[in-house]
Amino acid sequence: MKRLLTGLSIVLLVLTGILGWTFTAALLPVPDAVPVTLPDTHPPAGMQLFAIPAGRMQSRAMLAFRGGSFSDRRVFGMGAILVRHPLGDVLFDSGFSRDVEAHFRTTPRLMQLTSEYAEEATVAEQLRHAGIALTALKGVVLTHAHWDHVSGLADLPGVPVWVNPDELSFIESGDASTALARQLGTGNYHVYNFDDGAYLGFARSHDLFGDGSVVLVAAPGHTPGSIIAFVHSADGRHYALIGDLVWQKEGINLPAERPWLPRQLVDTDAAAVRQLIVQMHQLQRSIPGLVVVPAHDRRVWETLPKLPLTR
Repeated sequence: MKRLLTGLSIVLLVLTGILGWTFTAALLPVPDAVPVTLPDTHPPAGMQLFAIPAGRMQSRAMLAFRGGSFSDRRVFGMGAILVRHPLGDVLFDSGFSRDVEAHFRTTPRLMQLTSEYAEEATVAEQLRHAGIALTALKGVVLTHAHWDHVSGLADLPGVPVWVNPDELSFIESGDASTALARQLGTGNYHVYNFDDGAYLGFARSHDLFGDGSVVLVAAPGHTPGSIIAFVHSADGRHYALIGDLVWQKEGINLPAERPWLPRQLVDTDAAAVRQLIVQMHQLQRSIPGLVVVPAHDRRVWETLPKLPLTR
């Protein structure tokens, strides 16, 4: 019995060591790439982008990217990006809603035990204080359908929710991670297709307004229908809204993927995510001034234009 316990202890130590190694620093290899040139963009006068923070969670850099420190506490922000366009305003994702407590209970038990969230003014409330009616919204475009990106839909009744066929199939599949998306969006999803060819090295794209100002590209990996949105505003700024491709900007800058355990919990295709991280790292190098915006890096969001409040 003593020999058996000793053997089990050794196995446990080895497994613990292997798991610990998966959190250590490891840069993704970056091959040489053909430089990418930004195509001509024609955003209409007055087109603007605004960040609308709407909720936060506390986590650690260690869980966000390989090599992150356990002692480095990070704010994982939730929220929406508003693009104001003459053809209609568009939100990307929706932040936490006023019903976030109930929504949080739809998440896996492990997340509930290991995460804390804090409420902020909802997207709907901030739009109201900025004098923007919900009827002015062309729709909400989901970067993907996980609970923390769809929660705010509860406060946006009647606003169309735009997804591509792959993400809609994922929502309708019964997967536990899209339970809230089924609850809040069923009957209100509008489908777009990637019908505009290659864009910035991505094989499939959709020009949302037909003027090159907002282009969605297929970026499956985190979920089957995840997207990246390229937004080119009238003031000459260029943004890449990358959803949860990485959780913190270091993922793109280094580049580095999530540690093994978080990858297993959240990514449907870790290899595809890895390839996309490298692709965005190369793209950031090729396009000076490109602002890469992870959905949950509050440090990046604090550098973006803020929604002006009228009352």
